[in-house]
Formats: sequence, C-alpha cells, structure tokens
Amino acid sequence: MPKSVAASLRLAPDALTRPFAPTQFDFKTTEDLEPFRGVLGQERAVEALQFGVAMPRPGYNVFVMGEPGTGRFSFVQRYLKAEAKRLATPSDWVYVNHFDEPREPRALELPPGEADGFIDDLDALIDNLMATFPAVFEAPTYQQKKSAIDRAFNQRYDRALDVIERLALEKDVALYRDSSNIAFTPMKDGKALDEAEFAQLSEEERERFHHDISSLEERLNEELASLPQWKRESSNQMRQLNEDTITQALQPLLTPLSAKYAENAGVVAYLQAMQVYLLKTVVEQLVEENRVDAQRRQMLEEQYCPSLVVGHAANGGAPVVFEPHPTYDNLFGRIEYGNDQGALYTSYRQLRPGALHRANGGFLVLEAEKLFSEPFVWEALKRALQSRQVKMESPLVELGRLATVSLTPQVIPLQVKVVIIGSRQLYYTLQDLDPDFQEMFRVLVDFDEDIPLGEDSLEQFAQLMKTRTSEEGMAPLTAAAVARLATYSARLAEHQGRLSARIGDLFQLVSEADFIRQLASDPVTDAGHIERALRAKATRTGRVSARIFDDMLAGIILIDTEGAAIGKCNGLTVLQVGDSAFGVPARISATVYPGGSGIVDIEREVNLGQPIHSKGVMILTGYLGSRYAQEFPLAISASIALEQSYGYVDGDSASLGEVCTLISALSRTPLKQCFAITGSINQFGEVQAVGGVNEKIEGFFRLCEARGLTGEQGVIIPHANVATLMLDEKVLQAVRGGQFHVYAVRHADEALALLVGEPAGAADAKGRFAKGSVNARVVERLREIAEMGVEEEPVKALVGDAIPVVVTPAETPHQGPRPKERPAKEPLIEPPIPEPLKVPAKPRKTPVRRKPEGPVE
Repeated sequence: MPKSVAASLRLAPDALTRPFAPTQFDFKTTEDLEPFRGVLGQERAVEALQFGVAMPRPGYNVFVMGEPGTGRFSFVQRYLKAEAKRLATPSDWVYVNHFDEPREPRALELPPGEADGFIDDLDALIDNLMATFPAVFEAPTYQQKKSAIDRAFNQRYDRALDVIERLALEKDVALYRDSSNIAFTPMKDGKALDEAEFAQLSEEERERFHHDISSLEERLNEELASLPQWKRESSNQMRQLNEDTITQALQPLLTPLSAKYAENAGVVAYLQAMQVYLLKTVVEQLVEENRVDAQRRQMLEEQYCPSLVVGHAANGGAPVVFEPHPTYDNLFGRIEYGNDQGALYTSYRQLRPGALHRANGGFLVLEAEKLFSEPFVWEALKRALQSRQVKMESPLVELGRLATVSLTPQVIPLQVKVVIIGSRQLYYTLQDLDPDFQEMFRVLVDFDEDIPLGEDSLEQFAQLMKTRTSEEGMAPLTAAAVARLATYSARLAEHQGRLSARIGDLFQLVSEADFIRQLASDPVTDAGHIERALRAKATRTGRVSARIFDDMLAGIILIDTEGAAIGKCNGLTVLQVGDSAFGVPARISATVYPGGSGIVDIEREVNLGQPIHSKGVMILTGYLGSRYAQEFPLAISASIALEQSYGYVDGDSASLGEVCTLISALSRTPLKQCFAITGSINQFGEVQAVGGVNEKIEGFFRLCEARGLTGEQGVIIPHANVATLMLDEKVLQAVRGGQFHVYAVRHADEALALLVGEPAGAADAKGRFAKGSVNARVVERLREIAEMGVEEEPVKALVGDAIPVVVTPAETPHQGPRPKERPAKEPLIEPPIPEPLKVPAKPRKTPVRRKPEGPVE
C-alpha cells in the first residue's frame, strides 16, 4: 500500500486525546473557589424536576431515571429540601380511641406543631383524674348524700318490718332479722321457744303457731313486695349521685381543654365522648382499692391518651422523607400486637405510622429497584395515590391469612408528591406493562451520562470538587489535580468534548487520592496523588487482566503481533469484570469452501453469540452479496469464529475484522498481524463507531510493548471514534516516537488496504474491480464457486403427473445449501410409491419440493 495512503489514515498524536492543563484554571487550589451547589451539566433534568415539584395537580409525581453515580439522588434530595422549606407545614395527626367501636380508631387532625401539646394535655388530664378520683367520693358532701339515699331505703325497709313485728307480737311470735335473713319464732310467756320446748306443746298450740307464722310470712311478702322497686330507686339515686359527682369533678378538668381546642371540632367531639365514657367507667376503674396507681394510670392511658401518627415543627416546612427500605409496613404503617397468656391483642395505641404518614403534605423519595422487589407495595401505593388516602392495614387481611382480631383505623387524607429514582430500563418497562404508571408519574427527570464541555463546565467542575472536599473534610486539590480529574472524567465519558456525569466515580477517586496524600503527609492533593490512586485501583482489580496477558505472552492464547496470515486477524474486545474494564486482543479466523451453507457464526451455533454479535455477522452476507456477487449467485460456505473465547460474546465491533478475514480467506491474501482492528460495518461496507475503543487500543499496545515495539504495529479503528479517544500517556509517547500507530478508517476497503499492504481495488462505472486487486480476486473466487454448482448434472423432476422439467441449480428460485446427507449428483426425487388397489403401467414418481434454505441466522 502506498505510504501516502497509510499516512492519510494515520492519526496524529494530538488527535488521540484531549489533555487538560493546569493553566486552564484560574486558581492554585480549590480552597480559592466558591462551593458549587447545583448539578453539573444536567439542565434538562433540573428543569423537569422544577416543573414536577411545582405542578400542584394530582398525577404529576416524578420518576428520576439515570445511571447510578450521576448525582441524581443527592441533587434530588438537596433540591426537595430547599423547596420544602418554602412550602406550608402540613397538619399533625393523632389516633384516638373510638369508645363506641374500639376496633375503628378515629384520626384527629391538628394544626402543625400542636400534636405534642395535645398529647401532653391529655397526660396532664390523666394525672388530674388520678388525683381527683377516688378522692371526690370521700368528700363529706358526697358521703352525706350517699348516706341519705341509704337511710331512705333503710327507713322504708324498717317501716315494713315494724308492721310485721307488731302483728307477730300480738300472736306471741318473735321476729328475728339480720343483714340478709328474716325469721319467725314461737313465744310463750314472753320467751322464744326452742325446738324441744316447741315439741312439748300440745298439738292444738303447735297448729296455731304454724298457722300464725304462715299468715305472718304472707303478710311480710305483701309488705316487702315493693322492695325491688325501692332497691332500683335507691340504685338510680346512687348512680345519679355518682354521675353528678363525676360530672362536677370533671367540669374544671375538661372545660379548659374544650376552650383551648374550641376551634377544632374533632378534638371537641373527642373530649365530649371521653366525658361520657368516663361517667361509665371511672367508678369501676378508679374506685377499686385493689389496684395500685401504676395499673390505674396504665388503664387510663390505654383508653384516653392519643397515639401520635405524625407531628411537625410549627414552621418546619413540608417534610422530605426518604425510605431506604420500602416494605409494606415501612410505607403504610403497621398494627402491632401484644401477647397476653398466648392470646394476641391490640389497640389504637399500637398503631405505628409509615413513611407515607410522615411524608403527607410533602415529598416521599423511593428507590425503584427496592420498591418493586417488595410484595404488595406497588399496588398499594397506586391505590393510595389514586384515592388520595393512606390506609393502615395488614396486607394479610386481604389474603385472609390474619387469624386474629385486627383494627380498621380511620383513613387519613393523602397529599404527597412521590419521587421514584430508578434506571431507564425499569422506567420503560413500567410504561409498557403498567397502564396506571403513566397516569400517576407524568414527570420524567432524565439524568444524562455525560456533560458537554461548555464555557463554564470546567469552572463548575472545579467548584464541584471544592464542594466535595469541603463536605468530606478532605484537603484541597491543586489545579494540576483538577486537570487530571477532568482528563479522567473525559476518559469515563469516552469523548474529547464531554465530561462524565458519573460524579460518584470521581468522588471515589478523590477520596482514595486524599488517603494517599495523608500517608505522604502532604498538605494538598496533587496530580501525582491522583495518578497513584488510579494505578493502585488498576492493581487491585487487575488480576484477571494480568492472567490473560501472561497467557498471551506464554503462547497459551494465540495472538500474533508480526508476520502475515491468511484468514486471520487480531480483533479487539473489552472484558468487564466487576468495576474493572480492560481490552483484550482476540484472534478472528475465517474459512471458506464451496457449498451453500452461507456464513456460519460459530459463536451463535454454540449459543455463545448474543443477538447483536449475530446481527453483525449476518450483515456480512448482505455486504458480500451486494459488493461482489452481482453477476452470479452467492453460494459459499464460510465459518467465522472468535478464537479461544469461552464465554458469551456480544456487540458488533468485530464485524469489520470478520469481513477482512473473510475476504482474506476468499482471495487467499495474507493479512498483517502487526495490526489489531475494531469496528462495525453496515451492508454497504461503511465503518461505524464502537464502544470501549480506549481500552481496546491500550490492551493491544500492552501486548506489543511487552513483545517489543517494532514501529509497524498499530490499531485500526472507525473514523467516527476519533472524538472518543482519550488514550493513556504510555500509548501517546509510543505514537509520538513512531513506535505505534493508530489508523482511522471510514470504509472496509481502507481497513483491508492497511491489513494487506496494498489497495483493495476500487470499482469502475460497471462495478468491476481493477484486475489483480484484492476485491477482484474475491469476485473471481466467488465466481468459481458459483460455477461449480452450475456445472453439476441437471436434475429431472416431475411436475403434476407426467410433465418432465429440467431443474438446474441456476434455475432454482433460491440458492440454498444442498442436503448434506445426499451425494452431490443424487437425483432430488424419492423412490416410486405404488398406489393402493391399482397398479399403473408406469410407476408414478412424487416430485420433491425442496424447502428453500439460506444463510443460518
């Protein structure tokens, strides 16, 4: 190949990187800079987040998508907290006892900052109740009224007995009574008779006594017939006295509370219900002497003290809640249970709020991957957002798995802006599979992976480094260190005109460099510390890379870096192992022979080739057919493989190398092994950009350097990748010294010319290539293979019943591979099949309809 052509494709050293110099910055150390509080180069995302936060209508929840490490999470939290301070503080909420139906606790809304005060007021009320009762029942006034009621009852009772007693004395019968019994005893001479004395009486006297006592008992029953009514009246009077006493005692306790919360109808209604319930229970719970004060106080707290759901500072603004573990209970709250001798019990005091309660009136931030890994959560969150209510219940209730008494707390109105942070793949999956998602998350905040280099980008980049080092208590960075970080950022972005938005990776590097600075006792972090941190990380994560490199040097992995060979070239691949990516040269080989199998991708045949790689191989068929087989059928068999690859292969960056090895095998032209090649092609042979080009070049350079640089070695890359080059300084030094080269090509012919050392051959107006050129030799070889099929013996087949048709390979509507199990000249007909019941004069032959076969996909 003429040197002028190679020189035109060779890249100058300045095109291989974009260095950032300390002179580009107007500071000595980042200590001289102001902090940067925004987000670097994400204007689109910032505007979208501002819109989503400001939009008050329902359904405008926010989904923040992007790759981890782009600063999306920290920026979202920082922005939400700043905006929340300017918003109104939402109401406080408490749960209180529903006295009529304890299984349905009531929710009370309070002005912001008043929930704690309300709970303190109820605690003070309980203290006052403890001090008031039972002391109020020991007051002289109460005791006098109680004695009067008892005395009135006793007087009525005594008057009835006095009447009976007078009648009994008239009949010589004594009346005896104690606390619970009344008895009659016969008397004689004013003395009560015992059983022996009574037995000595005459029969007539005994009968008279029996008759008199019987009549006295009947009269007694008549006189005491109203005794139950007297008892009821006495009890009613006593109950009324207790209620009056309790009401009178509660009045000074509840009146101040009612006046304090007079504007809150819910609290006033609760205090009224509490007063009614106290009338029913205070005697039972506070008057019993067998209960200590601690037990009585616990009972009062369980019945009357509110349970806090959420409380805010009076002027704290809207809440911003991030839930790192979004389980069902953590989001929606839970109902806890106690154990009493093996039986589970619960009450409104055992309701525990969730993140939705705390974020109500503000913002709730969730991570998508964690959110969708939890059962029941997504559907429940959608229900809450659609109904605008937060309901506290166990998800097992709906499944019928909760075999105990539970609560149904009153729902709380929900007004919250949910911000979900997740990946692009998850966002688009939700859009496709969940029709409700688009209706509820109408705002997309898309964080880009890289940042265009503008006028202010470098200054903002340096300010961002200042902010990070100041927040983490690290030493300042010199201008040289910031320049090295900018170079590393452009390397991560794989573009000379962009910086990487993966700020997390940069901060990690700064932290490691600061640690190295501390070990060296240096006052500031310089470029040398950054370089040492990068080398240390490469060493820590480089075991696999070093092992593969050693195998190449030992000849275990076959890679040539000099000489020439037919049907072989060096491809460039990238391996990703954890957070480490490195380039690995790999031999691409191709074999060609007559046949109809088409181009077989060995990687795909053994299920190692992924779809994109297989697509790249299939494009080769279109390129070969359109460029070389316009005058004859493309009927070849070829096999392409990435040698010594034992894992999955993906990506189409090997297709340029594969087409060159295929052309080398067809034209029997050797390819220079001092080159390694990467690039994707389309069906017209145009070379397209690929990823990981920096790692690929450095991987091949490392092997060449270890074996000895000859000055002829180099790599061939797509011209579209020139802007993505950010090569290591070692490679740049070798290129400057003429020991290593990087070539950029736009068409497969240019790559082929570099590999074979001569022009590939251009087509004239009729599509014919210059005689003797590589492309011409390819056409001649393909024509020879096609003519091999034409010269085969014609095949006679029968159409219908008896019309002979001569079928030759050139006349078939589709050129496909022959059945491998048949010889080349075997007639494509099946043996004669006799018809049943009737044997014709001549055996009928059934024509074979061949299924068209093409290239293996």
